[in-house]
Amino acid sequence: MKKFRKVLDGLTTSSPINPGGSPVYGSAAGTPSAAPTPRELDIQETLMSEHFQICKTVRHGFPCQPTALAFDPVQKILAIGSRSGGVRLLGRPGVDCHCQHESGAAVLQLQFLINEGALVTACADDTLHLWNLRQRRPAILHSLKFNRERITFCHLPFQSKWLYVGTERGNTHIVNIESFVLSGYVIMWNKAIELSTKTHPGPVVHLSDSPKDEGKLLIGFESGTIVMWDLRSKRTEFRIYYDEAIHSVSWHHEGRQFMCSHSDGSLSMWHLRNTAKPFQVTFPHGKSQRDGRKESCKPILKVEYKTSRNSSEAFVVFSGGLSYDKAGRRPTLTIMHGKAITVLEMDYPIVDFMVLCETPYSNEVQEPYAVVVLLEKDFVVVDLTQSNFPIFENPYPMDIHESPVTCTAYFADCPPDIIPVLYSIGAKHKKTGYSHKEWPVSGGTWTVGSQTYPEIIITGHADGSIKFWDATAITLQMLYKLKTSKVFEKPKSGEMGRSAELVEEDPFAVQMISWCPQSRIFCVVGISAHVILYRFSKHDANTIITSLEVRLQCDMEDVISPSDTENTPCFSDPSGHSPQPQPPSPRSNTPDSVRDSIPCLKVKDRMIRMPPGYQAELVVQLLWVDGEPPQQITSLDLNSAYGLLAFGNCNGLAVVDYLQKTILLCMSTVELYGSADPFQRLTRSPRKNRQSTSDTCMRGLSYFYSDSKKRIRTSYQSLTELSDNQVSLDLERSKSPTSDHVNGHCTSPTSQPCPSGKTRVPGGPEGARLARRGPGRPPFRKAQSAACMEVSLPVSSLTEESRENSFSRSRSSSVSSIDRETKEAVTTLQFAESYGRKSDSMPTPCLWVGTSLGLVLIIPVSIPMDEEERQEEPVTVAPTGTVLMLKGSVLRFGFLDCGGALIQNPYEVWRDLHAPEDPDRPRKRKLVNFSPSSSQEACGDGHLAVVCSERQAKVFLMPSQACLYVHNITDSSFVLRADVVSVCNSVCLACFCANGHIMTLSLPSLRPLLDISYLPLTDMRIARTFCFTNGGQALYLCSPTEIQRITYSQEMCDNLQEMLGELFTPIETPEAQNRGFLKGFFGGNAQTFDREELFGEAAAGKASRSLAQHIPGQGGMEGMKAAAGGVVGDLARARIALDERGQRLGELEERTAHMMTSAETFSKHAHELMLKCKDKKWYQF
Repeated sequence: MKKFRKVLDGLTTSSPINPGGSPVYGSAAGTPSAAPTPRELDIQETLMSEHFQICKTVRHGFPCQPTALAFDPVQKILAIGSRSGGVRLLGRPGVDCHCQHESGAAVLQLQFLINEGALVTACADDTLHLWNLRQRRPAILHSLKFNRERITFCHLPFQSKWLYVGTERGNTHIVNIESFVLSGYVIMWNKAIELSTKTHPGPVVHLSDSPKDEGKLLIGFESGTIVMWDLRSKRTEFRIYYDEAIHSVSWHHEGRQFMCSHSDGSLSMWHLRNTAKPFQVTFPHGKSQRDGRKESCKPILKVEYKTSRNSSEAFVVFSGGLSYDKAGRRPTLTIMHGKAITVLEMDYPIVDFMVLCETPYSNEVQEPYAVVVLLEKDFVVVDLTQSNFPIFENPYPMDIHESPVTCTAYFADCPPDIIPVLYSIGAKHKKTGYSHKEWPVSGGTWTVGSQTYPEIIITGHADGSIKFWDATAITLQMLYKLKTSKVFEKPKSGEMGRSAELVEEDPFAVQMISWCPQSRIFCVVGISAHVILYRFSKHDANTIITSLEVRLQCDMEDVISPSDTENTPCFSDPSGHSPQPQPPSPRSNTPDSVRDSIPCLKVKDRMIRMPPGYQAELVVQLLWVDGEPPQQITSLDLNSAYGLLAFGNCNGLAVVDYLQKTILLCMSTVELYGSADPFQRLTRSPRKNRQSTSDTCMRGLSYFYSDSKKRIRTSYQSLTELSDNQVSLDLERSKSPTSDHVNGHCTSPTSQPCPSGKTRVPGGPEGARLARRGPGRPPFRKAQSAACMEVSLPVSSLTEESRENSFSRSRSSSVSSIDRETKEAVTTLQFAESYGRKSDSMPTPCLWVGTSLGLVLIIPVSIPMDEEERQEEPVTVAPTGTVLMLKGSVLRFGFLDCGGALIQNPYEVWRDLHAPEDPDRPRKRKLVNFSPSSSQEACGDGHLAVVCSERQAKVFLMPSQACLYVHNITDSSFVLRADVVSVCNSVCLACFCANGHIMTLSLPSLRPLLDISYLPLTDMRIARTFCFTNGGQALYLCSPTEIQRITYSQEMCDNLQEMLGELFTPIETPEAQNRGFLKGFFGGNAQTFDREELFGEAAAGKASRSLAQHIPGQGGMEGMKAAAGGVVGDLARARIALDERGQRLGELEERTAHMMTSAETFSKHAHELMLKCKDKKWYQF
């Protein structure tokens, strides 16, 4: 524990500027500085660097771009492979594990070692991997890299240690699972087919051993050739040549017949007694034409042929096969049971499916009970035991991406009653019609850890919906869904003129959210420049939504600043008294034509019945001004104790009293300064209708701002248009303070406008669309993800690469450019009990405002204390001109008392306004206030204010506004997200930078505690959705469909093993059925054989070393030791032990031989010496 002693300045000191006028900075970046004062403050900081460690905890959501599917019928564990090289392992709820191949190669196929706790993955880089699932975090034990052939299909028989691997050349290799080396036994394609065949059969698309005889392997080639290979005699038993290409093969359990699916939409049935031709060919979805031939159909990509005891008819399940004339039909899964054909339409294309059966033995009656269907963007399980084939209710959070995620929020240590309340409300709106049977994927074990607390994740979506998720104990469960679009009227074509044109696609996309869990007040910012305030009620209500309209427009030219602007830490109030409260800006009341004074959306103006849950109370919308749409909102905050709501954009700030439904303040950012404006600004001439121009600038990644002459609007780019591959940072540009141009667009907050942008001309490819859009109409695009927010520019479109990495460019630290034309946007807001002026002796409600120029304004708010007066008396908001300064755009505020403890925001205790009246207990507002003076009687008056910007963090002492500590966080990059969080019963500042670094700083001394490069490759998705929370946790959207949760707390990293679920549980393998004497006598019984005799090194020899390369797993001996109890683990450990013993014996033998040689030499020399000295007397020596 380290004690910091810092000196506070006295009441007579006006600022922390030294006598020479230079700022009180440290000698180097990151060195805290102190201002001399006559008194001392003792703050004991308990956080040390050993309290922090970065670790991934769990991944939620649907695996992005899935490619493969596998199921262990004994362990009841499901595996899903993805194109990015990820493997998702799922069991019972709570058992959810994500593994990642370091190569990032797509997973082609998955094969479980059934009931052995291991998994084989075949990847697109022609590598096989063996995963150990007997530990909570699976690891790779072995890898085998094929050098000369490409892997196309794999098959691992049940209870076998030999894996069959088919290749693109048509060859079949055999891999020993225990040692993960190739056998010398190879089935070459030219030996499998007849010598008279002149064409290559194509890649191997199917491998399976006969249920009747494991010594016979069925090989299917893409061209339509099928070969039954006798493994013992090393020759072909029969060959089948079919005209149509083969996609899959499925055996009958008796091993006498099998079924093939073909590219023409047909199914062919073959009997082993007569392989000259199929005994049955069907086109399930093909109709007979007049000439008797079947109409052409789409390929049947996969078929499964399963039998059941309760029915003489088998189940035939296949995907595809629809006729080509039915264009536009959705992908289908067909279930044929006897003469009944059921077609299940899916919402997305089918990637793979698998029929789940009761037995793992292929030669027994299969008893299918469910079908697992893996779609491109969904995961469905169909119940086969009921005639109507209902689906199971999915217990996993696979629908996060139901509508693309546009923003996220993470709340830890919530009030304990909020989760049950939200769940009870959300349960009333759940879908029905699911299967009543238990979820079939029920493997593994999971228990709630000892250290759990209520956690909630909120996601905003492109369709305007909000989802509340229970994230307690590293799980994720849907609680409640809110649709913000219900507040507005559905736009009709031609009804609203230009505003109707504006909302053509995703007008309700959620851009920002603010939630007070204690008061349950919820606020949403939409992409159409609207703010919706919700209150929670357990009862339904019939209400009319109040709508307020705000004209927020800036008429000032941009700043021209002195060269030493950033060297001035703060500015004091020039006047000794508080200025009079200012009324709303005259522009908010200026009459304008109806055409230009309209909002983007129309709020419902009638009585609306609202169900229990969150009910809309107030909507605030920004209006079009002079033919231009409103700029999007960049900051938001609400405080339930004050009853106030504040929001800002690149034009200014608005404060709303949501209790009285009035607008208290509507001012441009420039007007907030008054006479304390640190910049010299030029007033602009009267403006005409503004047209889009080509020169644009961006002010920081966190927010995109508008120029006074040129509009920059943000829109949500479709995730499908963006590459999911992360792009590495351009290090050269990151280090340069001036090279901030990306495709001709300026990304630096201080660099000059880019001259290289090219204006779109009306005659170009975009000309017609721009002409239809009309002057000033923003090109809103389909909202897909806030993670992929891009600047919608009137220049040549950004490339995919520039969209992904454009935010990683550096910021220039100079603000002295005369040509600077970026507006000053409001980037962050926070209500708090603070000191608006240096002369204040008691804290009062204040609004802290941070801007894109690194300035901080403190605005006192006068609020009536009595409840009745609060409903009637006006609230006054009076900007005082108090200004503090930092480098870069301001991102976050935090407040500490003089003992270093975090000061919580005051709040109102939740009350249900629509509950029945109780005369004995009238509903009154109950406020909980955390005044900074209430908990520091021994420390004196005042509190500490923590301010973090894109480049810098500072700690100020209030009310004197003295800068106590300064830390330059980064010079080569900039901060994307910063939060003041509670960790290990203390407080720190957590930052996430554009270069992928995660940092934590102690408070209040701003001492660096953690600096780890977590994301070497970053993209816009992560930048937009990354957020910290208390307890050392954070999350971000790692793909369009998945949320990755991480921890930066060493304590949670240590306890993570306890929190994760067990994938493997010891289960006895079910015994094979005892087949009758007659079936065995007539050849129905399966024949077994010793594969070791055929494939072992003694019989087959060694494979060519150049064919494949064995790569030991990174888990090494630890991974081997973790694989305890199973056949694979035991054999692997035994092999390693034997190798080690043999090596030790070899070394011992060498040492023994060396000792024998030394002994012989010594004996020889001793004998020679004896002969030499034999006849000498003693005195001759």
